[in-house]
Amino acid sequence: MPWMYQAGRLATIPLVRWWGRLQVSGADQLPAAGPVLLLINHDSAWDPVVVGVAVRSRPVLALARSSLWDNRLLGGILDRMGQIPLERGRADLTALSAAVEHLGLGHCVEIFPEGTVSRGRTLRPLSGAGRLAMAVPETRVVCVAVTGAVELVRFPHRPRIRVEFFTPAGGPPGPNESAIAFTRRATAEIRTRAPHAVPGRARKAAEFARLAAEYDALRSR
Repeated sequence: MPWMYQAGRLATIPLVRWWGRLQVSGADQLPAAGPVLLLINHDSAWDPVVVGVAVRSRPVLALARSSLWDNRLLGGILDRMGQIPLERGRADLTALSAAVEHLGLGHCVEIFPEGTVSRGRTLRPLSGAGRLAMAVPETRVVCVAVTGAVELVRFPHRPRIRVEFFTPAGGPPGPNESAIAFTRRATAEIRTRAPHAVPGRARKAAEFARLAAEYDALRSR
């Protein structure tokens, strides 16, 4: 592993494994080599960190929001860790091309099919995950269900974080399946294991829950 990635991972192990009481299942679904695409639910900003700790065998390169690179120090660290900046709110072909290149080199790339932190909202899956899964045919697609990460900031309550790796029941994208259809199928499987959750401490969580309820009510009209 790149030394910067390994250093960052080691620094977060006590928080995630000890304080978070991390439990991992299905790790045997991750091959030690070759291209792997991880599709992950995103309810907490801690999700990429949690998955990075859960995957012991290899570095995980995340498509992360480009605003993190606005801080030059943090951006430099993320670059040295191999992370990929992604402009949210539009189809970022540069980021997707970089992710395809990494998959072609046999790396492990993670993406959040819903595009951003849910904050308890029911978000529509985007096509990016499916497009990556189809771009490099030999890519192993693995779904990841993360629960409990939203509780990491709720001190003194001690969370119990679970990470489950599994292959989609319907397999990789079919020959007649569109990118968005595959993303929706895989995301639905992930969400059966990791329902939408509200992050933050009590006051912030209550506000997010209220906004999520309003958002979902508008969507249902």
